[in-house]
Amino acid sequence: MKLKGKYVVITGTSSGIGEQIAYEVAKRGGIPVLLARSKEKLAQIAQQIEQTYSISCLYEQLDVSNVKEVDDVFDRLLTSIDVHILVNNAGFGVFRYVEQIDLSEAKQMFDVNVLGLIACTKKVYAHMMEKRSGHIINIASQAGKIATPKSSVYAATKHAVLGFTNSLRMEASMYGIYVTAVNPGPIETNFFTVADTSGEYVKNVKRWMLRPEFVAKRIVDVMLTPTREVNLPFWMHMGSRIYQLFPSLIEKVGKQAFLKK
Repeated sequence: MKLKGKYVVITGTSSGIGEQIAYEVAKRGGIPVLLARSKEKLAQIAQQIEQTYSISCLYEQLDVSNVKEVDDVFDRLLTSIDVHILVNNAGFGVFRYVEQIDLSEAKQMFDVNVLGLIACTKKVYAHMMEKRSGHIINIASQAGKIATPKSSVYAATKHAVLGFTNSLRMEASMYGIYVTAVNPGPIETNFFTVADTSGEYVKNVKRWMLRPEFVAKRIVDVMLTPTREVNLPFWMHMGSRIYQLFPSLIEKVGKQAFLKK
């Protein structure tokens, strides 16, 4: 019951693990605050949460890459609620070889995955510092630990998220604020409708893909606890640990697997 009555702000909540986190929070008595670009989808999810769990559910339309929108939305929220937990989940990826990279697309990935995450964090951080409590959860990726072919820009954004999160964790500990990085492998969501338009990657890794409900449950399990990282699945986490020790070996042995995109 640690979440009962606690406000949990979740970005990128219109589908995928963001949506599933919202359901899981409501199931445990927390109050989800849904943020995403599609107001229509947010309204439907909020209605379902209220009908299923008898929990009030707030939602606001937000494009995290728009700094003015971030300022306006969070200013409104912070005048009416205490933000106990922020889940920075909004993000997207596009898989391309370097020679095919569209720089405007790459900029958009950084604007959403990195700068949007930082902007949302800054808006709640001062609020949490005053209360000397709170929890910031950043959804990174195993791609932030092991970069693979065709994901150079996406991996770069997730490396940046991990760097920011690790630094923030040390700063936030002085104020009693928890900071957690979540590093999942591939998840069965609509992420790949944009990232992998050919469908080849999904076809090759489908048997190993994580269910969004499972990932959401693991994330909600660690809310308001001093958990440094959540790494899923376990075997991929162990692979990233070995990679840190023996990168050349893993790149050589895993080359065929890495090229499955």
